[in-house]
Amino acid sequence: MGKADLHLHTTVSDGMYSVEKLLEFAEHEAGLDVLAVTDHEDARGGLRARELAAKRGYRLEVVVGAEVTTRQGHLLALFIEDSPKSFRSVESTLEAVHAMGGLAVVPHPLSWLTRSISGRTIGRIQGRGEPGVTFDGIELCNPSPAGRATRARAIAANETWQLPVTGGSDAHHLPHVGSGWTEFEGTTAADLRAALTAGTTAGRMSRYASLREVGIGATALGLAWGYSATPRKMLRGLGQGRRA
Repeated sequence: MGKADLHLHTTVSDGMYSVEKLLEFAEHEAGLDVLAVTDHEDARGGLRARELAAKRGYRLEVVVGAEVTTRQGHLLALFIEDSPKSFRSVESTLEAVHAMGGLAVVPHPLSWLTRSISGRTIGRIQGRGEPGVTFDGIELCNPSPAGRATRARAIAANETWQLPVTGGSDAHHLPHVGSGWTEFEGTTAADLRAALTAGTTAGRMSRYASLREVGIGATALGLAWGYSATPRKMLRGLGQGRRA
């Protein structure tokens, strides 16, 4: 069975490690076959990671992704080549991700600790069953505080939704990389995508590195950097628009 961490952040957004450091750690210490770089509002980290992994001849494969802020909460866009626009409705974002050929996964569902899609919204989308406006998976194994907060409720609700289950660490610090993962048959990114589409994935997670292990200073800096990630991206986009 393959092992994929589908929720990772780098210094391209609010992660506290570079793309290079992430790849080195994932290749040599995390035991991953596939990883998805999902920086906030930005696919550039994933594109850079995929290129670098190929150049270095790494065994692991990279899925290009982004954690997109919709008006209803965060959404993981996977297997994309460009950054979807932010602050649109979840329905419009789902349409855009699928039009790009990507897959959409609900991260840290129902959580009140970060911007998260509610059970009511997930139920509404799944109940409509509109082609192209559906979720392709739900992250039920996220060991971060945001993921753990409402995990039991989300697991129970997914008995009705019946979405394929994924796992991801939501790592912003290296010690957390690989602490949540998606298990799938095969070892490649193509195998992962096939398993998600077929609904045969499973979520797994292990111990989350403690505050002491990460460092209090690093954790505090990471939180401050994280809360400002999306506003920084939006301001940069406005600046680029004015210059254009």
